[in-house]
Amino acid sequence: MSGVWTYAQESGYTSQQSLAGFTVEATDGVIGHVDRQQDQPGRQHLVVDTGVWVFGKSVLIPAGAVTAIDTDARTVKVSGTQEEIKAAPRFTTDSETADDGYLSAVGDYYVALRRPLAP
Repeated sequence: MSGVWTYAQESGYTSQQSLAGFTVEATDGVIGHVDRQQDQPGRQHLVVDTGVWVFGKSVLIPAGAVTAIDTDARTVKVSGTQEEIKAAPRFTTDSETADDGYLSAVGDYYVALRRPLAP
């Protein structure tokens, strides 16, 4: 697993901080609320309830995609646009959070979002 599964130091995350209920914002708007999180080292991620935005589905967002946490405003900002997050590998069941193949696909997707596009 790569660094995509660990909070960046500059994100504002503190060890064992509960983000449940925080509003999650993509670069272009709100995508939902943190339903739950995983703090297992090397597999840190958020499960975000998107409500009606993605037809009542949840998305799994690796901790490395978190760019800022504002505890006063109870918001989590993530890299990527709403459409990019919507296009991520679909999260359907909690068992996927222990599936190395699924986590690898999600991690690769978010790592690719960080890379600048070639001209």
